[in-house]
Formats: sequence, C-alpha cells, structure tokens
Amino acid sequence: MKKRIAALAVAVALLASACTTGSPSASGGNAEPGSLPTLEQKDTYTIGFSAQQSDHPWTIALNESIKSEAEKRGHKVVTTDAQGSTAKQVSDVESLIAQRVDVIVISPREEKPLAEATIKARDAGIPVFIVDRKVDASVAEPGKDYVAYIGSDFVAEGRAAGEWLVKRLDGTGKIIELTGTTGSSAADDRHKGFMEALEGSSIEIVASQDGDFVRDNGRQLMETLIQQYPDVDGVFAHNDEMMLGAITAMTAASKKPGTDIATVSVDGQKEALQAIVDGTLGATAECNPRFGPAVLDAIEAYGKGEKVTPEQVNTDAFYDASNAAAELPNAF
Repeated sequence: MKKRIAALAVAVALLASACTTGSPSASGGNAEPGSLPTLEQKDTYTIGFSAQQSDHPWTIALNESIKSEAEKRGHKVVTTDAQGSTAKQVSDVESLIAQRVDVIVISPREEKPLAEATIKARDAGIPVFIVDRKVDASVAEPGKDYVAYIGSDFVAEGRAAGEWLVKRLDGTGKIIELTGTTGSSAADDRHKGFMEALEGSSIEIVASQDGDFVRDNGRQLMETLIQQYPDVDGVFAHNDEMMLGAITAMTAASKKPGTDIATVSVDGQKEALQAIVDGTLGATAECNPRFGPAVLDAIEAYGKGEKVTPEQVNTDAFYDASNAAAELPNAF
C-alpha cells in the first residue's frame, strides 16, 4: 500500500509539472490566455515593429521615429513592412510572435484583423503596444489585452477640418470627401468628427469615396468627380497625400484649388504646408507621426513595473495661412 501511495504521489507531481510547462514567454511574461503579459526589466529589448507600409511620407516618418528612438536607447528593432496589405500585416505579427521578440509594437492598417493578431501575441505572453491607428475595442482593449494605445485624436482632426470648412464656406455649399482606408480607425473617426462639425450647416456632401490614403488615388478620384460635380464648393481629404493628388486634378480641370474650391485635409506634412503657403490648400489638421519617444518611454516604464496609461493621445496643431510658413521648417 505504501508503495502504491508513493507511486501515485510521483505521478501527480509529474502531471503538475507537465501542466505548468507551457510555451516559453517573452522576457518572463505571463503566457496565460486572457491576461496582460508582463515584461522583464532589461537594459536591451528586442522590439518587434509591425509597420503597415513604408512608401508614404507619413508612415516613413512614423517608422523612422520609432526605429531611431529605440536604437538611440540601445534596443534592437525587428521591423516588418506589410506593404499596405492587411493580410500580410497579420502574417507579420505572427512571424514576430514566432521569433519570440520581447515586445511588439503595431501600427495597424485595419481595426479588427489586427485586434485578433494582438490577442495572439497576448496569449503567447508578449506585451503589445498599438500606435497611430486603433484596433477593434470589442476584440482587444488597451490595459487589458494590450498595454497601451498611443496616437492622435482622429475625431478631433476631422472636427477641426470640418469647422474650418464650414467657416470658409459660410455654412453652405456642396463638397466632396476623399476618405481613407475603409475599416481603419483613422478614416472612420475623421469622418465622424467631420460630420459633427457639419451639423447645423447647409453643407451637402455630394460624393464620399475611398482613396486609401494614396496620392494617386486622390488624383484619379478627383479627375472623375470634378467632371460629375463641376460646381463643387469644397473638398475634404482624410490626409494630405490624397489632397495633393486632388489639387493636381483640379488644376488640370482649370479649377483653382484654394480659390474656386475650398480645400482642407489632415496630417501637416511639409508639402501640404508648402501648398498652404502657395494658396492651393486652405488648411490641414496636424497628425504628428513622431511617436518614437512616447512609445519607448511606455515600453521602458512597463518593463520597470510602472503603471502605463492605457490610452495616450497626442496634442496636435492646426495649420492655415496664419502659421504654415513659420512651421514649414518643422514639418515632416
């Protein structure tokens, strides 16, 4: 009997050991599903950075800000480029998980698919930080499923652009809206803020089409829309790149953007500020891409066990004829 009891005790101990031996977690993080992973404090982290693309002035500035700030502090950065593909970005995040990086930073192209990828990283015990665009909060929440969101207030950007346009058009007129990538928080929220600003005015949106935040798409869309709506009074583009393309199309159609047609966009890139100085763009709401210092501060604080604010929002500026020339040297 004593031998049987001893054998049973050994079996139970082995079973318990097997149950607590799971896949290795990053930097000693918690790999249990449903919990926020921890991050071991180290002098050097290997940071996986999932970039949505690298061929756009705004994302180039964002990517460089994060990489340069991390390297300046002595950390290693493993960067992936989704090249504008949501499916590839999901695969990129899965690759970073497989590489067992210490922490993952995601600049998500779309909300839901990247929220699901965030959950995979969480369950693998790797802390995630979301930067720029948000992920679907019904799938993954900051402070619960990932450490923090660090970005701009897209609703406020859209509202600021809308308020400027309402004032510029004296509350009446027909406008065209060039929207960003369908399914992205930047496009959804900028449209929401813009519509809030238009409430109570007599401004009518005669066309709203997705230009995917791409300059040439903005140009092509405007080439068609300016023919359909030759008497349009204003154009709102969800980013400067689409607006710069639209300005080219309006000019080719013998319209004077900024004079015949009121123009307003979002981002505040150098070429857009120059367009304000030149008079072809009326205004742009800033969306500053230089997130590097804030992201690295948050990662290092989390590694030290300090409390990290789940949602961190940048304070952005607004550029028009009153300040564009002075701010031009500081633009990205």
